Amino acid sequence: MSRFLISCGGTGGHVSPGISIAEGLAARGHEAVLLISMKKVDSRLVEKYPHLRFERMPGSGFSWRPAGMARFAASQVSALRCCMRIVKRVRPDVVIGFGGFTSAPAALAGRMLGIPVALHEANRIPGRAIRLFGRFAQRVYVPLGVRISGVRVAATRHAGIPVRREISRMPSAAARQALGLNPKQKVLVILGGSQGASALNSWARAKLELLASEGIQVVCVTGLGKGTQETVALRTKSGEPVKAIFMPFCDRVAELLSAADLVVSRAGAGTLAELIRCEVPAILIPFPHAASDHQRANASFFERQGGGLVLEEEAMGGLHAEVLDLVFNDWLLRQFRGNLRRMDRSNSLDLMLDDLEEIARRAASSRAGRPARAAA
Repeated sequence: MSRFLISCGGTGGHVSPGISIAEGLAARGHEAVLLISMKKVDSRLVEKYPHLRFERMPGSGFSWRPAGMARFAASQVSALRCCMRIVKRVRPDVVIGFGGFTSAPAALAGRMLGIPVALHEANRIPGRAIRLFGRFAQRVYVPLGVRISGVRVAATRHAGIPVRREISRMPSAAARQALGLNPKQKVLVILGGSQGASALNSWARAKLELLASEGIQVVCVTGLGKGTQETVALRTKSGEPVKAIFMPFCDRVAELLSAADLVVSRAGAGTLAELIRCEVPAILIPFPHAASDHQRANASFFERQGGGLVLEEEAMGGLHAEVLDLVFNDWLLRQFRGNLRRMDRSNSLDLMLDDLEEIARRAASSRAGRPARAAA
């Protein structure tokens, strides 16, 4: 049995793959401790995993503004002290980081205490933490076709996001019934990522009656703090009832995505991995202020692979027409689903679990004074 410390806090795109890896390691008989942030979204995401062990650490996101940068620097010092204490107490064989402001102090603590560090980058443009600490990591997992300057080729492995095993496509009629939707009507799901997107929420409200008049049911996940649970009763042009649901958070991802004919979404890597796994076509609206514009890069790759379409936020005036053109085009939706099925061929979870077990085995062998096998 080996022990792993997984730093994955800050956003759903970091926490979800951390949970996936932790559950996979536990199923193989290992121990895993997950480091998450103090943010509300982290707390909400982990509620349904009481069988896993979570520890919270201080920290705040990076900002170029002087006050924000000072706050970030101070929080990173506190986070490093916290991580040093946790690493000494847990004594992990491997420290794993999934990017974001929680990964840097955890990776540095592992480095300072002589513990192997493995990092995972989900986006097609690597974040600051991965670029900085990937140089000394024993392993860096990146999407296919992505390379990080300064990271050793021998340390690089190509792996997508390890999606939680509970997220897989289910029959759409069953998924719609579970959510209280009409199985015979079209369903449009609107997602802004784990933290929500005000622009998408506003669009959903503005176009709700027009969509309903065409017989389209809407489920909008607004994000925590951006709305309350609400069900709106509407009617089609012919007078048939149509339902719209607004919810601040959804932890029934498989049901939500399986119920959808089409998704309108931001382009975070975690969301795209779940869309691929559930074979749901999407119109992606990249967040224009994402770090290094990584959402646009993610969305462009998704579109090139045939998973859906990309529309810039400044062009959202044409989104209603795009939705109507696509959601009733069953032939094109089938083509997109076939492409998404092809995109989901690799098993990133098992690939990472096998590799992490090997890293831990070599670390244990080295500590015991036995010669460790050369890195693969």
